[in-house]
Amino acid sequence: MQLTVIGSSDAFGSGGRLQSCYHVAHTGGSFLIDCGATTLIGLEREKIDPNSISTIFITHLHGDHFSGLVWWLIHAIHVAKRTSPLVVTGPIGIEERFWLAAEALFPGSSKTPRGFELIFRTYQERVWLEEGPVAVKPFEVSHPSGAPPYALRFEVEGKVIAFSGDTEWVESLADAARDADLFITECYGFEKPARYHLNWRTLAAELPKINAGSVVLTHMGLDMLINQHLVSYPGVKLAVDGMKLSL
Repeated sequence: MQLTVIGSSDAFGSGGRLQSCYHVAHTGGSFLIDCGATTLIGLEREKIDPNSISTIFITHLHGDHFSGLVWWLIHAIHVAKRTSPLVVTGPIGIEERFWLAAEALFPGSSKTPRGFELIFRTYQERVWLEEGPVAVKPFEVSHPSGAPPYALRFEVEGKVIAFSGDTEWVESLADAARDADLFITECYGFEKPARYHLNWRTLAAELPKINAGSVVLTHMGLDMLINQHLVSYPGVKLAVDGMKLSL
């Protein structure tokens, strides 16, 4: 199984990086975790065919995490000519928010004939959702976005991948990530507090209770990028677009 970092930036593209998106390839297929506006650009860079992806798991309904679905729809219809179903999972309200965004950006897109089925599934707090060989459990965190925000814990091929989504520190984050083989976590700042986001000083104090096999810091803002050379912790890596991790 291989995870590729498609986009690792904050909402503002700090450091010239693409927005939140992670591609996981496993023996049964592949899926995405989050789908920021720049996702198709990142997939093109990595030579990944969007039609090979069966499921997109969304953490929360901020544009830098889900709005790429709009461009995905247009591309699937007019360029990729997709025919296989696409499943999108997310917080309650994701389907309504998606179609509102699609109509705002590309009027009439909701009525354009498409050759594939678009299926939306919604999370229930701490209830496993299975999609093919992939199981995901959502844990509500703290990051207002007009719908419940979640950290996600994935089980696939006997491995556990956890992703924080965006959040300040809450104990549910430890529950989502505990003993994971890989924990991908937002780390917007180094030590400056940022409401509804994590910084390295806070996160470093909590990592022992999480006990993940490896940790990747992502969604880094300018404060974090400037101070990234000060991060020294066993098993911790800093994400860059295009990074590949084998599990």
